[in-house]
Amino acid sequence: MIDAHCHLNFHSFDKDTDQVVKEAHEAGVKIVVNVGTSIPSSRKAVGLANKYSDMYAIVGIHPHHADKLDKEFEGELPENWLEELEKLAKNRKVIAIGEVGLDYFSYKSNGVVNPVLQKEVFEKQIELANKLNLPLQIHNRHAGEDVIYTLKKNKSKLKKVPGMFHCFAGTKDVLKDALSLGFYIGFDGNVTYKGTAPGESVELKDLAIETPTERILVETDSPFLSPVPLRGKRNVPKNVIITAEYIARLKGVSYEKFEKSIEDNFSKAFGVNKYVQA
Repeated sequence: MIDAHCHLNFHSFDKDTDQVVKEAHEAGVKIVVNVGTSIPSSRKAVGLANKYSDMYAIVGIHPHHADKLDKEFEGELPENWLEELEKLAKNRKVIAIGEVGLDYFSYKSNGVVNPVLQKEVFEKQIELANKLNLPLQIHNRHAGEDVIYTLKKNKSKLKKVPGMFHCFAGTKDVLKDALSLGFYIGFDGNVTYKGTAPGESVELKDLAIETPTERILVETDSPFLSPVPLRGKRNVPKNVIITAEYIARLKGVSYEKFEKSIEDNFSKAFGVNKYVQA
């Protein structure tokens, strides 16, 4: 199995990264993808990818960081952030630009980041992905229509296989548009939760059922979104297997067949056909 999106680069794993990676491998997770949300976290994701042979990195600026990025730059968007990101993205273990997109959820820390600034940072990263011939890993939270609009507006800059939507949520219309643009769809442990998430109108399990198996990817978003029965605990990459087993049952296919489909989908989405040794 493949965990297409996690954050072992976050402080939650500072003390036991090696053990977490070892347990994932022993459980049957063949590839782990670490994803950046800022320049420092992207830098750390690249460092981890270069340390472990079965790990890749995705680098980018999360929309929630569009107005500040990180403390390294004293709370401001540095003038050279795009150049710094490009340097990181040229590492041989980097497979995409992400997680990038739009986020209209009101966080307790600072509410909603200025949507105009979010879109500016998003579009600049689409241009960078085009320049480097890399796919995108999209973040969308309560902003599906605007994410789709931005992607359609920049369709000429997208790869034929443009990447994936990370931790998909939204309407069936947004799902239809994402699929029509060629994106793969990522589902996380929250697909196992009952009911509809706050601010959403469709249950995740219904979206997973609606998505063709040949376009699905699975992920953990570790340390967040642990699947049932581990909800509330720190999530780890090995738990991607629980999510995969759940979706396989939803789709009415064997785990073995679903695992093969996930590996094929990952290869097509990110151009990864074999392991790159560190």
